[in-house]
Amino acid sequence: MDQRVGVVGAGVAGLGCAREIDGEITVLEKSRGVSGRAATRRTNGCRYDHGANYIDLEPDDELLSLVEGLGTDGLVDIEEPVWVFDREGEIAPGHGEDGHKLTYERGITGFAKRLRDDAGLEVQTETRAESLARADDGTWTVTDTEGGEWGPFDALVLTPPAPQTAALLSRADWDDPLRERLHGAVSAVPFRTVITAVLHYPFELDVPYYALVNTDKEHGIGWLSREECKPGHVPEGESLLICQMGGDWSARRYDDPPKEVCDDAATLVADLLGDDRLATPDWTDWQGWRYAIPEDSVDESVVAEAERAGLYLTGDWLVGTGRVDGAFVAGRETGKRVARGLNGS
Repeated sequence: MDQRVGVVGAGVAGLGCAREIDGEITVLEKSRGVSGRAATRRTNGCRYDHGANYIDLEPDDELLSLVEGLGTDGLVDIEEPVWVFDREGEIAPGHGEDGHKLTYERGITGFAKRLRDDAGLEVQTETRAESLARADDGTWTVTDTEGGEWGPFDALVLTPPAPQTAALLSRADWDDPLRERLHGAVSAVPFRTVITAVLHYPFELDVPYYALVNTDKEHGIGWLSREECKPGHVPEGESLLICQMGGDWSARRYDDPPKEVCDDAATLVADLLGDDRLATPDWTDWQGWRYAIPEDSVDESVVAEAERAGLYLTGDWLVGTGRVDGAFVAGRETGKRVARGLNGS
């Protein structure tokens, strides 16, 4: 009989984990589709990656071979460089992003979709995990918000951001002191809140870079990129800016009306780039990420102890980096440990 594994979350980490495991895999995802914070939208003839912007890979990275092995049709390598700016708005070249910056003509969600399809995984979408329980025989079950029960599982993998994973652990029916220690370790992982303001203009910008990143984290804008640098995303003659606001700014403005947030973000963009036209985009979009970017990693010793009980955690926050490639690698390595654990090795 195949061993049964439950995976909560169909982001890049969850799918990267699931494809490493032989057995009966159940993937639960709260959203309508896969990919998590590596998200793509379509609006007014534009396609845009409003969460994670690309997969960052060095030319000799083994992950590059995997990405290309999933299919190069529609794979986009952004040619323009990433530049930097500081709290005063001084822009300069030299961020050092010299590797591949990969996405897809149809958006960065293509990576997760190809991982899912390549592994033949079925994902139970619109299924939000509410609680979990460990039985006396060591198996796990997950109950969703509609009361549905999933399992039993011989191993369970949790991939949501640390605060959401901590909430699941706080409600877990698991009578073991390890639950409290694990909950404390996961709760201690800090996450940065990020608001993404999407700003569209009926004209092209004449600048030499794809994106700008604020290196001192003291500007209202944390990241600003040009979606028109990705083939297939923006019609010719238009500009679409992905403006991810700084952590402090985002935390203060998170509950404000999206229109006001986008208007104020556009004013900051116009000032940063010295172009008054940018203060009045012709349309905008908004996304708030309460738990966007991990700013530290978790206590690995407690995580390892939980794995001996058949409970695994994975995601970009396990390694303290908010990158697609980091999430995938974390998930893949966790999947290998799950496989070894199920085989008793």
